[in-house]
Amino acid sequence: MSKHKVFISYHHGNDKAYKEEFEEFYCAFLDSCISRSVGSGDIDDNLSDEEVREIIRDEYLKNSTVTVVLVGKETYKRKHVDWEIYSSLYDGIQNKRSGLIGVLLPTYPDLEDNKYNSTTIPPRLYDNIQTKYAKIYKWDDFVLNCEDYIDEAYKRKNNYSYKTDLSRPRFKQNRSGNR
Repeated sequence: MSKHKVFISYHHGNDKAYKEEFEEFYCAFLDSCISRSVGSGDIDDNLSDEEVREIIRDEYLKNSTVTVVLVGKETYKRKHVDWEIYSSLYDGIQNKRSGLIGVLLPTYPDLEDNKYNSTTIPPRLYDNIQTKYAKIYKWDDFVLNCEDYIDEAYKRKNNYSYKTDLSRPRFKQNRSGNR
């Protein structure tokens, strides 16, 4: 199995421990990926939204092949997660589209009977699960099969019969509320 350049999108305030656990296991222990993630403090908070989007796209997502979205209790509210998914799916001249996977973390509130609530996962992730471009897994299952799932997402990205959905407007700010 080949090594993939994986971008990890997550809620920096709530889910950093899961991001670090994934990187430690998948990238370091299995040596199966090169992490392309944005860490807390990597991007200046005083930059404009457009400058932040450009840095994410041009410096972190550049050359990544698969984006893994770690979905916790408030991930769906985060504008940066929405921007990262959008940039991952945009098939540009310089940066090609990436495969896309959602991972429901143990902190995800509505996880019962292996189901998720479409209003409490990132909307753009949900749109692309509906088109079958993306898939979503529970954390426990994902960590056991992450190499296979990431490789499958990589193969889907190269199969243009799977359509991406970028029709939703990008978030202008973080969301508030319960759904």
